[in-house]
Amino acid sequence: MKKKTGKQCDLVILNTSELLTLAGASHGPRTGREMRELGLIRDGGLAIEGCEFVAVGPSREIESKYAGKAKRVIDASGKVVMPGFIDPHTHAVFAGWRDKEWVMRLEGKEYLDILKSGGGILETVRATRAASQEELVTITKKHLDTMLLHGTTTAEVKSGYGLDFENEIKILKVIEALGEGHPIRLIPTFLGAHAVPAGYKDDPEGYVEAVMGWLPEVKPLARFCDVFLEEGAFNLAQAERILARARGLGLALKLHAGEFKDLGGVRLALRLGATSVDHLDYVSEGDMVEMARGGKKVQGFNPPKAEKVQSASGGKGSKVQGVTVAVLLPGVPFFLGRQRYASARVMIDLGVPVAIGTDFNPGTCPTPNMQLIMTLACLELGMTPEEAISAATINAAHALGYAHRVGSLEAGKRADVLILDVPTYTRLTYQFGVNHVETVIKTGKVMVEGKRQMSYLAKI
Repeated sequence: MKKKTGKQCDLVILNTSELLTLAGASHGPRTGREMRELGLIRDGGLAIEGCEFVAVGPSREIESKYAGKAKRVIDASGKVVMPGFIDPHTHAVFAGWRDKEWVMRLEGKEYLDILKSGGGILETVRATRAASQEELVTITKKHLDTMLLHGTTTAEVKSGYGLDFENEIKILKVIEALGEGHPIRLIPTFLGAHAVPAGYKDDPEGYVEAVMGWLPEVKPLARFCDVFLEEGAFNLAQAERILARARGLGLALKLHAGEFKDLGGVRLALRLGATSVDHLDYVSEGDMVEMARGGKKVQGFNPPKAEKVQSASGGKGSKVQGVTVAVLLPGVPFFLGRQRYASARVMIDLGVPVAIGTDFNPGTCPTPNMQLIMTLACLELGMTPEEAISAATINAAHALGYAHRVGSLEAGKRADVLILDVPTYTRLTYQFGVNHVETVIKTGKVMVEGKRQMSYLAKI
């Protein structure tokens, strides 16, 4: 028997058609033309030991050093290998769907009018309140399984369909339970300020005070606090009060802004040091310039002193590095049938750090598929395939304050890898409506193979 040579490792991938490393941007998001740099290695390979990468480079080098003693070697000839997708904005915990609302909108009724009449978010609130924690775990697990099969390995998940203390905590505990048991890494966000519930219809200020009062109890279960800044939801002053209180308690910040109107959310997000500001279909060019100036602060990695953020488990979390990422959600205007999309081309050319996400939810974007969102980013936002890939991986990791661990294929990072059944990365955004993900490796374990999900306890 031939004697094995080389360094011990668990898994080696060799002979890739294209290996997209996205390397070199862990300390600051890619901006401008940097978003077209994928760190591409033709005929590349990588080695994984435990849950981390130990080497990434030309296939011949990886093979000579690691293949001999590897527990498993995967031949990726003719395939693209890249980091797992990171979805930085979802509302994945909910009960019920809103098909009737979809038909109403097809017949011409506006989304904000539906919300004002007690539908929209409030319809989902009623269904989610009626569901038990166990029922929500079962429902949400199915959503996460679909996300995993389509290549998402890290996802932010918001509360916001409870709108009272008991049910907001229930949703955060669902996220916590699934974060401990599901392969996808979940980043929890508290969105108690998603809409004004029916019980506070005539007293929105009272509801703002209630949300602020919940924050100390929320802190152990959430990494971020978010507010829906929009006409019919929360105004600028209310958003600032909630977010400032959350920041004072040690929560990192996100903000829904500019989905339907520009109410000044970008400057609020920048002033408070939010990790991301999301949607931005309506935003002034002046505010884009301000975001670009904030993004340039991290070029060359010279950020202000990093702040430790408490994670859902109560331990030390990700690092906040003083840059606000624009998270664009093209699935929303697409599904709502609107002509107005975020000005991604202008943002990128100005130097704004841009990420993309699904906004997966039952009302305005019921798809959990990041591949479709990447195609929409190209078709409707004017992004190139390279920019869409950067926005769905390393920049999305920065939008979660987690780029020091995920978002690129680099030694020492978590081994979250996709093997795509395509010979070149441009096929990923070109051929839409098809799942191109053949294999998903999550923290070193094969979780999807042959487009079929493996057991959560599967071993390499």
